[in-house]
Amino acid sequence: MNVQDEQVRDRILVTVEGPVARITLNRPRQLNPLDLQMFVRLGDLIEQFDADPDVRVIVLGGAGGAFSSGIDLRSAGAAMAHPGAMPDGATIDAANFFTAAVLRGSTPVVAVVRGVAAGIGLSVALAADLVIAAESAYFLLAFSRIGLMPDGGATALVTSSVGRATAMRMALLADKLTAPDAAAAGLIAICVPDDEIDGCADGIVARLAVGPTAAYARTKQAINATAITDLEAALAREREGQLELLASSDFAHGLAAFAAKRTPTFRGR
Repeated sequence: MNVQDEQVRDRILVTVEGPVARITLNRPRQLNPLDLQMFVRLGDLIEQFDADPDVRVIVLGGAGGAFSSGIDLRSAGAAMAHPGAMPDGATIDAANFFTAAVLRGSTPVVAVVRGVAAGIGLSVALAADLVIAAESAYFLLAFSRIGLMPDGGATALVTSSVGRATAMRMALLADKLTAPDAAAAGLIAICVPDDEIDGCADGIVARLAVGPTAAYARTKQAINATAITDLEAALAREREGQLELLASSDFAHGLAAFAAKRTPTFRGR
């Protein structure tokens, strides 16, 4: 194992307790941002656990007080000086692989959300079959704030859950949805008081862990096929559009504004 592999494993904690596999994003000081290596690891883990007959439930979570803030833009100035540090086709492909692996897999996946689930971090959460959120959590498609579009399957995942009008509001205006509002809108399955989330999540995971695995597999595949009728097309549209936007002046201006904590000026090019 090289240093990079060790770093990725430090950023993603994995535990297996009987039939339950837990995958925890582990960069709490930065609100658990994601990068290419982490997405590769996440996709590999989903495939590995989905193929293991002893694993009956997969739980996704974030360390500390957040699920995930999405791609790390805190070092935006440095990233602009080193373009290879920014998301590219490989990052999008790895994120898409993760989303497809969760949606097409047989094993129930539960996302437990505290704090923020933003950007592609929201895509990661919504790929799960059940999303359980603390009351203080919130959900945000912040891509337009830096001149980008939703990716990681978000255009399909959000729209199939809440409909076109709310999806447009979240994507175009970057309005956040609180956990109670997200539950009411159908974006997530369950919203509970903060001090009850562990008990609620543990109870649901325990129920799934002793349930009919074959029936669960057929059920999730049938519902996902009905709700998201053409996942490949959605992922391809996002990839094409995002790569174009990543090369745009608007993204460069948006990223610089983010780093400087000022309002960007977009020019539509």
